[in-house]
Amino acid sequence: MHAWSRSSPALQDITQSLAYSRAIAFMAMSDLRARYKRSVLGPLWMTLGTAIGAVGLSLLWAELMHKDVREFMPTVTAGLILWQFIAGVLGDASALFSRQSALIRNINLPLSIYPTQLLLRHLINLLHSVPVFAAVAWGVGLQPSLYLLLVLPGVVLVTLNLLWLALLVGILGARFRDLEYLIGSALPLLMLLSPVFYRPEFLPFSQVYLWANPISHFIEVIRYPLMGSAPPDFVIWTNLGLLLVGGSLSLWLFNRKHHRIAFWV
Repeated sequence: MHAWSRSSPALQDITQSLAYSRAIAFMAMSDLRARYKRSVLGPLWMTLGTAIGAVGLSLLWAELMHKDVREFMPTVTAGLILWQFIAGVLGDASALFSRQSALIRNINLPLSIYPTQLLLRHLINLLHSVPVFAAVAWGVGLQPSLYLLLVLPGVVLVTLNLLWLALLVGILGARFRDLEYLIGSALPLLMLLSPVFYRPEFLPFSQVYLWANPISHFIEVIRYPLMGSAPPDFVIWTNLGLLLVGGSLSLWLFNRKHHRIAFWV
């Protein structure tokens, strides 16, 4: 096992990337600063935009679902925040390596720092939206419970799943450039097919179709604790299964195509 590890390009790359933790954090923060350069509110625009979207969509979907808006608003707010996190990673992952082509071709850095940097940037965006849910929960009188402690393990589990997804999509996107446009076109439809603005039990038809969507499990493993209850066992096991199978597939592909990525971009 030790000999295999030393000869594995993927594991060598990941091991080397551990020494670049400060560079990864710097790159993530630089991306955010560049995005909001010369903006008065800066990253607070993310918080404001999420707040406006949460209120407006809560009013709309509460009417469509025939729910009380005060009870429905935390559901929509949590779903919107988590969707922005998940969709942000998926949307950027397809051009993960091609957008860093200048660095990849000219500087010998571990390739695994790029999906890590992407994920860290969106985690920072996620933190900017947390006050929105806290304000909504306080405003509608949603009482915190001990189940809230399960939010952190849920976020860790989803983050690890998004990390292997970013790596996998990034490799495929470097080889097939049309993937960026395909994902961009699919995300709006995927949002409607995911429990972003509703809970699975709100639907009049079988929930089986909704649970066939992996994003449903990413959202609900965090939203259940936010709403004051434990996630169902099958949601937890699905996330763990996706991490095991998807992570293994991504590492295998990364190991096979590691040396070709620089030529593709």
